[in-house]
Amino acid sequence: MKKVITYGTYDLLHYGHIRLLERAKALGDYLIVGVTADGFDMARGKINVQQTLMERMEAVKSTGIADEVIVEEYEGQKIDDIIRYDVDIFAIGSDWKGKFDYLNEYCQVVYLERTAGVSSTDLRSHENAIKIGIIGDENELNLIDKFEQESHFVNGATIEGICMPKTTKLPETLLKMPIVTNDYADLINNVDAVYVISRLEDHYDRIKQALENGKHVLCESPMTSSLKEWEDLSELAKSNGLVLMDAIRTAFSMAYYRMLLLIKSGRIGDVVSVDASCSSLREMRLEAVGSLCAWGPNALLPVFQILGKEYKSKQILSLIVDEQRKYDAFTKISFVYPHAVASVKVGKGVKTEGELVVSGTTGYIYVPAPWWKMDYFEIRREDPTQNKRYFYQLDGEGIRYEIVSFVKAINKGTNTLYIDKNVSRAIVKEIEDYSKGLFIKL
Repeated sequence: MKKVITYGTYDLLHYGHIRLLERAKALGDYLIVGVTADGFDMARGKINVQQTLMERMEAVKSTGIADEVIVEEYEGQKIDDIIRYDVDIFAIGSDWKGKFDYLNEYCQVVYLERTAGVSSTDLRSHENAIKIGIIGDENELNLIDKFEQESHFVNGATIEGICMPKTTKLPETLLKMPIVTNDYADLINNVDAVYVISRLEDHYDRIKQALENGKHVLCESPMTSSLKEWEDLSELAKSNGLVLMDAIRTAFSMAYYRMLLLIKSGRIGDVVSVDASCSSLREMRLEAVGSLCAWGPNALLPVFQILGKEYKSKQILSLIVDEQRKYDAFTKISFVYPHAVASVKVGKGVKTEGELVVSGTTGYIYVPAPWWKMDYFEIRREDPTQNKRYFYQLDGEGIRYEIVSFVKAINKGTNTLYIDKNVSRAIVKEIEDYSKGLFIKL
């Protein structure tokens, strides 16, 4: 019996996929189809996949062409599969011509012509294009520019325009967008969704206006400094069937997500401590937010996602450099949980080692600075020979994955699972407590 194997993502299965599978099957008697796992796709930079692994596998099975469907999960698996399944022919689309010639050492390699004019990329781009408008602030031009640049890597999303109080300060690239205005109503009338990166005190009004006009919202965290306002916005989004999502790009990196899964699966035993630090020596502009508002959401994210939000007690200590605005150059929050503790240190004008350490009863996880741009972490144990390192590709500091998740949530009509609503609420609670003066001055 002659065995043939082929691989693909098979997102939004279409006629071109089916024709390729039929031609692969015609090369032999038994066809094995490898469907790439979500994590492997992201590691290869293919981040715009719309369907889950199970949905894609079921779609391939439903064609009745494949005799066996397997999952492709890691680099180098093709060689392992060819040997394991005693494969005679490796077949792949002609757009990969030459890429897999190295497999000729293990079996015959055949490049199949693809069906012209049909692609998953085109389907994603045309069917689900979401027009996004940016609600900006001149203090965040660097991040706004990164967001616009990263959007070009995401099929199904386009940046339609930007609204800022002073558009004259925009860089040349942003001035070329279709809509450049200081009229918020003008922008939201021409988009499907908005990305809010304005001043924290403006978040509530900006988000509310967008939601009332039927627009989905991606907002830099914290969404508000008031729990009441956060709850009002969450209810408004829910009642209007809209996505309201925190923009904490760390949460969308593959390394961070895999780290959480390993922790939840007990790889370091019971977690007894989470210590996260974030800092920068940015100029302390009077109009800018302090360290807790700027860095707090990032540092608090692993604490609440690993230990939960039901702590027994906490203590906030801050170095205040502007009494009127409660501008903190450095803040430390210590949490006490029933069976664990956590420490968050953030600085904006004070520098500290920006690492993340999660301590457990059988080992600990170490992420070097800057951990919020995580593409690597280690599990360390008592016996150093048992240590293990994990590497994952991180493109665009996680911004493009954040945009992909936002677009998927809109298209599927469900909110993201990366940042649970309870975590979003808990972050706002800490900001509110700080704004009420519930801290000790250093």
